[in-house]
Amino acid sequence: MAYLISEEAQDLLKDVKRFCENEVVEQCKEYDRTGEWPKEIYDKAIEQGYHALEVPEEYGGPGLSRVDVAALIEEMAIADAGFATTISASGLGTKPVLIAGSDEQKKRVCDIILEGGFGAFCLTEPGAGSDAGAGKTTAVLDGDEYVLNGRKCFITNGGVASFYCVTAMTDKSQGTRGISMFLVEKGTPGLSTGHEEDKMGIRTSNTCDVVFEDCRIPKENLLGEEGKGFKIAMQTLDQARTWMGCVSAGIAQRGINEAIAYGKERVQFGRPILKFQAMQFKIADMAIKTEVARQMVAHSLTLMDQGLPHSKESAIAKCFASDIAMEVASEAIQVFGGYGYSREYPVEKLLRDAKIFQIFEGSNEIQRIVVANNTIGRI
Repeated sequence: MAYLISEEAQDLLKDVKRFCENEVVEQCKEYDRTGEWPKEIYDKAIEQGYHALEVPEEYGGPGLSRVDVAALIEEMAIADAGFATTISASGLGTKPVLIAGSDEQKKRVCDIILEGGFGAFCLTEPGAGSDAGAGKTTAVLDGDEYVLNGRKCFITNGGVASFYCVTAMTDKSQGTRGISMFLVEKGTPGLSTGHEEDKMGIRTSNTCDVVFEDCRIPKENLLGEEGKGFKIAMQTLDQARTWMGCVSAGIAQRGINEAIAYGKERVQFGRPILKFQAMQFKIADMAIKTEVARQMVAHSLTLMDQGLPHSKESAIAKCFASDIAMEVASEAIQVFGGYGYSREYPVEKLLRDAKIFQIFEGSNEIQRIVVANNTIGRI
């Protein structure tokens, strides 16, 4: 793995790899079949502190760079993309608070995570996907409280989260400038979860509706200012997209690993199929594209660590890496031949896992718009 990481992260990477080999890879095969959320695996990960990698050092976190964390998240994704998605999506749920929250709010959510909780980011609605500004969820100030009403869908960690960062309309007349961001904790009256998705892939992550019915929260739970929610959400996604590229790179790396292992064992025409140049070139192309994706992830995260603009680079990392994850997963199946199409072998799952990364955190069509806008500029 070609991330340049600290000595501390190198030691931690060995631990994560060992944990994933012992507690994740084989265990997740059955959970992929059933679709059950593997609580016991996550409980073990929490014991090791793997769920809190993105907590800043000043709030009790490990003090790792983003590139350090990326190496660890990719290792998780090599083991199981759903497992890595759950961990990463909790970081996504935390980002709005770290971007716009008060010190008190930041400490609160970081404490929740360090105590074993997960976060969730609630933006998407049934009628508001790529057009995030079309959301119908509302927040009305009533004395010292906001009253939230609406429904969010496709929320990763929705059914297992301890807190939610939620976009809601506070002034419908202002369009996206009338959207605000709120922190809502689990157990708040009026907050509930609904339909759980029976997904094609990343089946070890939880995805469900989050519903607000006269859900009252203190006005202090507003993140930043009224009307700044859409901007906070876009800043959140500008960071989070790179992490989806990171998980995508892990899926691709798993495809390469499996294709090489099988290609060394599978004998045709009297020799292992990896002796044939056609197979060698296939593996080479898989490795080239995966490494380029990984380096784009590392570059985007380095820009973030240095406080530099990264919107374009994050979109490139997410778009390119997720496209490559699909391509490499498909090629891994091709190396396996007919066996690759069978659920008895590991590579068909990679294709099912990879597809969602071209869709969520902004579809790849949206990513290309972001890249175009940042490349062309105003016309």
